[in-house]
Parts: sequence; C-alpha cells; structure tokens
Amino acid sequence: MAQGAPIKVGVLHSLSGTMAISETALRDTVLMMVEWINGRGGLLGRRVEAVVVDPASNWPLFAEKARELLQVHKVDVTFGCWTSVSRKSVLPVFEELNGMLFYPVQYEGEEQSRNIFYTGAAPNQQAIPAVEYLMSADGGEAKRIALLGTDYVYPRTTNRILRAFLISKGIPEADIMEEYTPFGHSDWQGIVARVKRFAGEGKKTAIVSTINGDANVPFYRELGNQGIKAEDIPSVAFSVGEEELAGIDTRPLVGHLAAWNYFMSVQSPANTEFKNLWQAYIKNPRRVTNDPMEATLVGFKMWAQAVAKAGSTAVDPVREAMYGQKVDAPCGYTLEMHRNHHLSKPVMIGEVQADGQFNIVWKTPGPIVAENWSPFIPENASRRRG
Repeated sequence: MAQGAPIKVGVLHSLSGTMAISETALRDTVLMMVEWINGRGGLLGRRVEAVVVDPASNWPLFAEKARELLQVHKVDVTFGCWTSVSRKSVLPVFEELNGMLFYPVQYEGEEQSRNIFYTGAAPNQQAIPAVEYLMSADGGEAKRIALLGTDYVYPRTTNRILRAFLISKGIPEADIMEEYTPFGHSDWQGIVARVKRFAGEGKKTAIVSTINGDANVPFYRELGNQGIKAEDIPSVAFSVGEEELAGIDTRPLVGHLAAWNYFMSVQSPANTEFKNLWQAYIKNPRRVTNDPMEATLVGFKMWAQAVAKAGSTAVDPVREAMYGQKVDAPCGYTLEMHRNHHLSKPVMIGEVQADGQFNIVWKTPGPIVAENWSPFIPENASRRRG
C-alpha cells in the first residue's frame, strides 16, 4: 500500500440536528470515495484518510469545526456544508487559512471564492429552469406561484431572483406569494391553507419549495392532509431528493416535482457504476443515491485528478489544476469545472413515484454553464460573469 504520511480529507457535515436527514448521506459518500481511492492505491503513493467532525446543524459551530480541521488536523481538503448559512459561516475561515472546500449542494449563487469549489447548482441550473417548466404547457401553465422557504439566505436570495424572473415574464406581484418558516418547522396547517386559498382565486397555481431539512416531512404530510394533489397545485422542490423521501409515506406526493441535476433513476453506465459502488459500501438496499451525493462524488474525483496533475496536495497548485477538470458523471453527462469555480451541469425535473424514486419528465439537452452572479439581481449589471 501507499507510503508516507496519509493525505487527510476533512468531512464537515451535520450528523445531528435538523440537517442530519440530508447531510449524513454526504458523510457516507465521502467515506465511500476515500475507500474507493485507497482501493486504487491511494493518491501520490499515499493513503487517504478521512477526518470526520459533526457541526450538529449549528451554524457558528461550522466555523469552529472548519478551523479545527485546518489547524488541528491539518486536512488537505474538506468536503462539507449543506445550507448556505453554514457555508457562509466557514468561508472566511477557509480564506484566512487558505484551505480548500468542496460544496456539493444547489445554492443561491451571488458568491465566488478562490477557496471553494461549488459542485451543486447555481440558480440558472435549477431554480429558473424549474419555474420555466411550471409555466410551460408541459408543466401545467402556472400563472400564480407560491414561494415557500426556510428562513435563511438560500431561500430568500433564490426567491429574490425568482421574483424578478417572474415579473420579467409578466407575472404581477399580486400573483406571487412568499412565506418563510424556521428550520425544523412542523406546523404547516395555516400556511398550506393560505396556499389553498391563494390557488382558489381562479388562476393555475404552483408551489416552489426551498424548504430545507426535516421540515419537509410535516410539510408534505400537510399537503396530503388538506387534499392538495399534484394535478391541482403542483409543487417543485429544490432540496428534496431520494434521501428525504426515504423516510416518509410518498403516496400523497405522487406527481409532485423536484428539480435537480441528477436523479437515482438516470440510465447511464456511470450511474450504474455509482449505484453499485454505493451498495457495495453501504450494504443496505434501502439506502438511495441523490443529487448532492453525486456532486460529492464528482468533486472528489476532480480533486483526486487535480492532485495527480499537480503532483501535490498543496491548495494553490491543486486549485490551478482544478480548472478544466472533467468527469463522466452519473447524471449521464461529462461535467467540467470552470474558472468561476462552478461546474457545467444538466437540469432535470423529476416526478415523485410511489416508491420514492423520480420519473424524469424533462431535462436540458446538455450541461449548462453556471451563472453564479444572476442577471436578475440588479447590482450584478456591472459584473463580468463567467
């Protein structure tokens, strides 16, 4: 096996608290990839070792744990964060200490750091195509949109972009509803009733959900309780995938939608390989794959390729080697890392099935380059994007 000191990979995901429902699988994915790379002889002739910490869905604790990974454990790279508030908590730490973070979840954009590689979607790679789909003939020609989100930066910024987009498409302010709830929110009766009233005023209505974490379980349960079916008021989610659906009764959700860049149901050789690798590692047929897991795998493979190209794990040469890295991804496309630290990604809309999987009802012909500075935010007019 490999010689010399191990290469250390930090894992910065919540294993307890409101976000554990989503983030635990990402820890498992990094551990799987560490096992995978060691099975191939490690990197640079050295063994790769994971250092796992639990920031416990506590946003200030993320910064402390990031500092611990970089200064105490001296990790060479970190894979972590789900919420934007956790990413923004750690960003100054990674910049101060010149660490490298791979962030694997869709987000609101409006950010670029030389110390972060964003392997999830920017708004033009998820949120905007999803709303365009809802407004199209295929998506039900929605004329009213209810924007429901958890109260933090990702939903609020994404919905600011979506509101401007909707207005640019001729949707009046009166036909846009916007509501926010805290992390872990459980009493959805009043909000779902308001959505029902909003939809009952004569215009085709759809829900756009940026609800995060375990609050999704009672939200979907309440949609079912109030008899809201997908054919009446479809909802498209940006933070609900196979992992979140695994713990709930999906029968009331059949036909509701999610927008991602990957679904477990994708038919591709790379996805078959991913699912087989996951099952061989996790040894539980009920454990699913999902989009942020795919983004984690893609980021890990690109980082490993960049380390091999640079001949070093040092952040500065690896950063330079990351630009232009390509991976044949489970989504069925070859993804490329651009100099804006974002991936090109395809967009897919999936419909919830009774078994908790998604039937892909629409997708882009190929990967879309990320616009991390949205043209729907007026302050970005003077920025050079790309």
